[in-house]
Amino acid sequence: MRQNATGPRPAAVTAFVAAVVALAGLGVVVANHGLATDSPVADGDASGHFAQPKEKGDETAEAMRSAVRTEKNTAPLKPAGSGRTDPLPASEPLRATEAPASPAVGPLFYTGQGEPGHGCSASVVHSPAGDLIVTAAHCVYLDGFRTDIAFVPGYRDGVAPYGVWVPTSVDIAPEWAADRDPDHDVAFLRVRRPDGDGKPIEQVTGAERIRFRPPADRPARVIGYPLGEERPVSCQNRTRTHSPTQLRFDCADMPNGTSGGPFLTDVDPATGLGTINGVVGGHEEGGDEETSYSSYFGDGIESLYRRATGKG
Repeated sequence: MRQNATGPRPAAVTAFVAAVVALAGLGVVVANHGLATDSPVADGDASGHFAQPKEKGDETAEAMRSAVRTEKNTAPLKPAGSGRTDPLPASEPLRATEAPASPAVGPLFYTGQGEPGHGCSASVVHSPAGDLIVTAAHCVYLDGFRTDIAFVPGYRDGVAPYGVWVPTSVDIAPEWAADRDPDHDVAFLRVRRPDGDGKPIEQVTGAERIRFRPPADRPARVIGYPLGEERPVSCQNRTRTHSPTQLRFDCADMPNGTSGGPFLTDVDPATGLGTINGVVGGHEEGGDEETSYSSYFGDGIESLYRRATGKG
């Protein structure tokens, strides 16, 4: 769990304790930037692939009816790209602050115990079928694949403007399944919308691009949903090399719940869409009060992406 080295303000302590107490009633245990529970899990195959039964996804979507409002007719239209790139100057001060919701980024909800709650973040990433999201492996696998996950892109103040999406399959690296290897803390999920019109998620929200073997020292934006909060936070700074297999992003107050949130570069200011260079996770399963980490998107993560999209 992240600790505030400088000592959190009393209001922050009160809010955090209230969130933990409320979520404790759901069987939730906070774990670094994300969350882990004793919710239902299932085994996948030896490669790290899990095909979720349709009925499990339908059960999750039904459980989400009590957690969010889907306003199909008021979803904002996806704007056209500007063809420009936001320079992403470093945040001043270097702390995460509340941010507008982004259509392709949202929280992961878990419905395994009582009232659903969210504890990780994810984003839509471009794929041939247009149905892929990416998050941290520790958000979806804990001694088995979680079967109670729902993704709500663009979530804000209890509203799901693009609907609720559930996995059809989940792919993680076998190194994560075997030993929680921090260099493989990445997961790709193919998703569907049970009450939708059959369009893949990328056609509804747009999608981030993905870059493998990214250079470090790039201006980036990290965005995610704090545990139990109704709005995302974001921060901007340059990515750095932590080790040959890890990126780091120095910014305070990226709290629990932001695990799986994207490291974005080359962001279009009109759409908010950019290129994913990493996701919050990896070293210390996300980081501490001052720094977030990501497994490096090298050859292993590229192979995982290709397997998840059926191109491996």
